[in-house]
Amino acid sequence: MSELSETEIEDKVLHYLSTVDMAKNRVVANAIGVEKALVDKAISRLAVADRIEYLYLGTSYIKLKGKP
Repeated sequence: MSELSETEIEDKVLHYLSTVDMAKNRVVANAIGVEKALVDKAISRLAVADRIEYLYLGTSYIKLKGKP
């Protein structure tokens, strides 16, 4: 399989987050089959772009911005 572009990884992250209430970065990485370090960078870019938000419930989670 060829390497995914940053945009493709971001799209996979957003698609996965649309299927769950919230998730940890490692769970997202495992679910979409992408190296965690690349997922961490994609999540950071999505947070800066205000597409996702962080939740701190004893540990940090991420979720789609505005999703209840």
